[in-house]
Amino acid sequence: MDLVTLLLFILGIGLLIGGAELLVRGASRLAGAVGISPLVIGLTVVAFGTSAPELAVSLQASLDGQADIALGNVVGSNIANVLLILGISALIVPLVVSEQLVRLDVPLMIGASVLLLLLALDGSIGRWDGVLFFGGIVAYTGFLVRQSRRETAAISAAAAEAAPDASTGQVGWLANALLILGGLALLVLGSRWLVNGAVQVATLLGVSQLVIGLTVVAVGTSLPEIATSVLASLRGERDIAVGNVVGSNLFNILSVLGISAMVAPSGIPVARAALTFDIPVMIAVAVACLPIFFTGHLIARWEGAVFLAYYMIYTLYLVLNSTNHDALPAFSSAMLLFILPITAVTLGILAARAWGRERSGGARE
Repeated sequence: MDLVTLLLFILGIGLLIGGAELLVRGASRLAGAVGISPLVIGLTVVAFGTSAPELAVSLQASLDGQADIALGNVVGSNIANVLLILGISALIVPLVVSEQLVRLDVPLMIGASVLLLLLALDGSIGRWDGVLFFGGIVAYTGFLVRQSRRETAAISAAAAEAAPDASTGQVGWLANALLILGGLALLVLGSRWLVNGAVQVATLLGVSQLVIGLTVVAVGTSLPEIATSVLASLRGERDIAVGNVVGSNLFNILSVLGISAMVAPSGIPVARAALTFDIPVMIAVAVACLPIFFTGHLIARWEGAVFLAYYMIYTLYLVLNSTNHDALPAFSSAMLLFILPITAVTLGILAARAWGRERSGGARE
């Protein structure tokens, strides 16, 4: 890979981050002007805006016939969103989880992940599968908007106060619209440079496009989510920090894969490695959220550390597997015999304790 390609690859990531920042800033001001709660802003405007890089990269990869990057980007980003972003955010400050997330949005995230696996069993995500996914995100967004409009005037006023610089004047609307359009333009250009650079990296290192999509591209396009959730945690906007992750994961599957499958000439072929390992890992990560979120509706620092450790383990496995390293058999055995069983038992205990507390609390009432 020559120096120019490397430079364009790095600039592509920078343009993606800058474009997402402009897009989120403009969209957040427009949304704040109509009085939407912080949680709904996190689940929709912020989540969809920070997932725009995934949409741009996967859409460009689908049009260029690089389906492994399109799929790997989405699956890898969803895994990174939970393990990496929530892990880092919870290490900074414990995250309070809204009851709505536990009862509605996280189960929807799990359902969308399982649906992806079921539709991929035939070896591809076809155009009609894409239509189904996209219909799901339209229905989900419509539900959140209707729910937000039924909020009390006090909540709406508080949400509007959280974005005091939102302007409803003609100049303000025009400025925000230009921010959104400028962000989209940077995203399109950045996605092209990033995909081209990723292909060059894969060729040079002898690593499959799927692994590049699951790691380098996935983390690169997840940087807006990382920055948003960490900043929201530091500022005490914990609903936005967690809602951003859950909303982004739903958007990635339903909208990013949906649109990519609809525009891809022959749909999105699903590699066997993704079907047998990466997608199941994405489902397991989504399911793991429920018992952790249930424990006092709080993601504690130690739980954030566990998330972060698992992301490092997952990334290490990808590297060992792609290079056929001699340590892979021992690493895989340790995962199967020790780490995964211990994790399953721990999650089961957490879920049982949370369920017991809810039952005892309900009995006292």
